[in-house]
Parts: sequence; C-alpha cells; structure tokens
Amino acid sequence: QVQLVESGGGLVRTGGSLRLSCAASGRTFATYSMGWFRQAPGKEREFVAGITESSGSTSYADSVKGRVTISRDNSKNTVYLQMSSLKPEETAVYYCAATPGDTYYRQPSLWRSWGQGTQVTVSS
Repeated sequence: QVQLVESGGGLVRTGGSLRLSCAASGRTFATYSMGWFRQAPGKEREFVAGITESSGSTSYADSVKGRVTISRDNSKNTVYLQMSSLKPEETAVYYCAATPGDTYYRQPSLWRSWGQGTQVTVSS
C-alpha cells in the first residue's frame, strides 16, 4: 500500500492557477492508478480527475474539463493536478488517492489509499 502526501495548496484569487502535487512512497507507484478528489465544508467528497497507471487514460469531472490537467511522473513517484481559472466554489480540501491496477473510479469508496489533503482557497 502506498503512502500519499499532498502539497501545493494555498490561497489564490478567482481566475488564478495552482499546481498540486502528491508524492507517493514505495516502489510500486507505477502499478497504481491515481486520482484527485475534493471536499468542501458540508459537502461530499467528489471526483476531480483520474489517471491510469500507464498514463494511457485520464478522466475529468465535467465541472473542471478544459481547466484542469492530471499528470504523473512515475520516475518521481508523483502525480500532479494543474488547475487554472479557479472559482470560489472550488474552495475545498483536495485529496490524492491511489488504487492498484489500470483503472480508476469516481466513487471515493473504491480507492485504496488516501493522502491527508491540502487546502485550496479561492478568494472572490
């Protein structure tokens, strides 16, 4: 099982950009599909983006398509989430998730490992 640590969150103005990073421990990172989720206060955790172990496939929530890019560098055991044109309603704790195999899921319960989260605050 991988251990995940997110970084890169912070305060940004509406329309701004951020790049989140998620560093994974272990030598099996390349065998895991990775995902990003977010959870705003009082709301359920929601899928943002996913990428397969081979980087052959990515998926995005409709609300972020065209503004967000997920990528991974297996040599660095790291997955990234590049976000642009951020909106205040995207203020949330952003979580990195991992699951073994070459698939990803939109349901949080199907992911095997989670990071502790990083806060993203978008000011209006």
